[in-house]
Amino acid sequence: MKTITFTDFRKKASGFITEVEHGETLVLLRRGRPVAEIVPFSDGVQRTPSWKKPGIRLQIHGSDLSSAILEEREGDQ
Repeated sequence: MKTITFTDFRKKASGFITEVEHGETLVLLRRGRPVAEIVPFSDGVQRTPSWKKPGIRLQIHGSDLSSAILEEREGDQ
């Protein structure tokens, strides 16, 4: 990922677009703040954001965890 100023991008846009064609990602800054991200175009299916992917399912062998916790609580009384 490469960070460039908006002014620099305007002056050298063609060269930066060539870099994007070769896989580079650009972040444009205006007055020191990021305002845009230029990424290579992808023909494939859009990737699913990690927060939308299913989580890891934990499994235990034997009795289920909630039963084990309840048994432990009952044993303390």
